[in-house]
Amino acid sequence: MIVTPCANFEGFMKIRICFEKENLIRLAVALVFAGVLLFLTGYPVWVLPCFGVLYFLFKSLKIDLSKKLPWLWTILMFAGSSIFTTYHVQYLLLDAELRQKTSDTKLFLNMLCCLVVFLLIQIFTNNTGLSCMIGHIFLMSMAGINYFVYLFRGNEFIFSDLKSISTGLSVAGNYEFVLDVRAAYVVLISTLYVAFIRKLHVSFQNRILMAVLCGMGLIFCSVYVGMKSEKVNTETWEQKGSYRNGYILNFVLSIRDSFVRAPEGYSKDAIKALEEQYSGDGSSYVEKVEKEPAIIVIMSESYADLSVIGDFKTNIELTPFYNSLKENTIKGYALSSVFGAKTPNSEWEFMTGNSMAFLPSGSVVYQQYITDTPTSIVSNLKNIGYTCVAMHPYYETGWSRNTVYPDMGFDETHFIDDFDQTKILRKYVTDQEFYEKIIERYESKSAKENLFIMGISMQNHGGYTEEYPNFHEEARLLGLNFADVNQYVSLIHESDAALEYLISYFESVEEPVEIVFFGDHQPSLTSRFYPYLNGKGLSGLTEDELENLYTVPFFIWTNYESESKQVEITSLNYLSTLALERAGIALPAYNQFLADMMESVPAINSRGYYSLTKGGYKHIEDADGEEAEWIKKYQILQYNNMFDRKGQSDVFFPYLNEEK
Repeated sequence: MIVTPCANFEGFMKIRICFEKENLIRLAVALVFAGVLLFLTGYPVWVLPCFGVLYFLFKSLKIDLSKKLPWLWTILMFAGSSIFTTYHVQYLLLDAELRQKTSDTKLFLNMLCCLVVFLLIQIFTNNTGLSCMIGHIFLMSMAGINYFVYLFRGNEFIFSDLKSISTGLSVAGNYEFVLDVRAAYVVLISTLYVAFIRKLHVSFQNRILMAVLCGMGLIFCSVYVGMKSEKVNTETWEQKGSYRNGYILNFVLSIRDSFVRAPEGYSKDAIKALEEQYSGDGSSYVEKVEKEPAIIVIMSESYADLSVIGDFKTNIELTPFYNSLKENTIKGYALSSVFGAKTPNSEWEFMTGNSMAFLPSGSVVYQQYITDTPTSIVSNLKNIGYTCVAMHPYYETGWSRNTVYPDMGFDETHFIDDFDQTKILRKYVTDQEFYEKIIERYESKSAKENLFIMGISMQNHGGYTEEYPNFHEEARLLGLNFADVNQYVSLIHESDAALEYLISYFESVEEPVEIVFFGDHQPSLTSRFYPYLNGKGLSGLTEDELENLYTVPFFIWTNYESESKQVEITSLNYLSTLALERAGIALPAYNQFLADMMESVPAINSRGYYSLTKGGYKHIEDADGEEAEWIKKYQILQYNNMFDRKGQSDVFFPYLNEEK
C-alpha cells in the first residue's frame, strides 16, 4: 500500500490517497460494468476513462472526519445527499424540457422526503455514510422501477402498484428492458456517489440521543411535507407526477391517497340492514320488454355543451342531430367528477355506480383502487348471459385498461390495432370509424347473442392548439377568436355527424337496441375563454357556477317505443341504473339502492351534490336531513365495496357467477 498525504485540515478532517492492489481489481470490475453500459446505450467513449479515473480516485481516498463534530457532518451529508438524490431522480425520469416544469417549492418537498428516508435509516445504522448510501440506492431503485414501468405501460409507478407486483413480475419477461444514455449517466454517477460517500464515516457514541433527535427531525419533516402538500393531487397520467410534483413526492402522495378511512357509522350491522332492505330481484323497478335489447354505451371523449357555462355564438349549429333527438329518448345533463382530464374516473362511475365523491381529490381509480373482482354493469350483464365487449381506439395500456377490462369481466377488448388507422382526424381515430367498428361487431353477433358494448371514443381528445393538414374547421366562434375553441367546436360538429350515422343505422335494425351516450368531461380550453362565458373565468365561482364546468350532456335512446323524458340533472354514477331500467332488466341490489337514492339526491360528484331542498348545489359535508342519510348510506356501501375485502357484501357486490 502506498500512502500519499493529500490534505490536512487541523482538527477538522484529514484526506489521504492510499493506493491498494484491491482497488485495481475493483476498478477492473467497474470498468467492465461501465463498458457493458457503453455497449448497451452508446454514451460518448470519453466518459469511460473519466469514470475510471474518478472511481479509482474515490476508492483510494482515506478521509478522517473530526469525531468532535458528528452532527455537523451528518447535517452536511444528509442535506447534500437529499439535494443530489432529488435532482438525480428527476434527471433520470425527465428530459430537460419537462425538468424545468417542476417548481422549486415541489423540489424542496422532494428533498425533505429524501431526508425522511435518510433519517429513518440512520436510526438503525448509526452510520451516516452508510445511511446515505442505503437511502440513495433505495430511492434510485424506486426511480429505476418507475423508469421501466413508464416505458412499458405509459403511466408512473405509484404505491398502489405494489398490490399487483407479483403480476408485474410474472409478465416482466415479455418486455425488453432498454436503457438510454441518460439512464447510463445516472448509473455511473450513482456508482461514483456510493464509492465516495462510503469513505465518510460518522457515528454517534450516544445512540439513544441520536435516535431521538433523528426521530424528531423525521416527524417534523413528515408533518411539514404533509401540511404543504395537503391540497396537492397525486398525478398518474403519463409523467405528470414527475414534472408537476417531483417523482418522490408524487409517490409519497400516492401512499397518502391509498388509505381511505371507514365512514362514520360503518359496521357489519349497517351493511346487514341495507341487505335486508334490498335483497329482492329488482323487477319492480323496470317496465317489461318483449326482448332484452342489445346495449351500446358510448362515452364520447371531451364531448360537452359549453352553453351550460354561458352563451356564445357560432357560425353554424354545432349539434343539429343531437338537438333533434326526442322520440324514445331520455335526455339531459349529468355531473361528471372530472374536468379536462382523467377520463377513466367517468368510465368507472358509469360502470360501477360508485362515486368519486368519497375518494381523495385527484384519484384515478383504475390505477389506485381497482380490485380484481369489481362489480359493475359488465359483471351484472355477463351473469344474465350478455356478451360484453370493450372498444377503445387507442393504446391498451392507457390508464391500465389492458388489466382493468379483463377484471371487469369483458369477454372481448378492442384497442387501436383493431381499427383502421388511416381514418384519422388530427391524430386520433375518427368517431365515424369508431362507430363503424361497433356496427361491424353488432352485425357479427349470433342470432341468440345478447350484446353489451362499452365504447370510449378518442376523436375529440385535447389539445386543440396544433394545426393539422387532415382537419378543416367548419365551425367557429362569432365575435371571439380563440383558436383552440374553434378547433374544439368543429370537432363536436364532426361528432354530431358521426352520431347521426350511428343512430340512423340502428333505427333500421329490427331487434331491440338501446344506446347510451354521454361525455366523459368538458374539454380543457384556454382560460381566457371562460370569462366570456360566465363573467368570472375559472376561479371565484359559486357552487352552482363550478358545477357547470362538470356538466356533460347524455341521452338514452331506443330503437323501439319507450317513454321520452327530459332530465334536468343527474350524474354519471346513476346512468347505468337508468340504462338497466330502460332496458327492462331487473335491477341488482346496488342499482336498486341507487334508483331509490336518486329520488332524493338526483346528482352527486366529486365537488358536491344537487340538493332538492335547497334548489342548488351543496358540499357533501353540508348535507342534512334525508339527503345526508342517503349520502351516508351510499358512502357506507361504497366503502364496503372497495375497501372491506373480508366483509364485502355478496348481496350488493356479487362478481361473476363462474368465479364463485
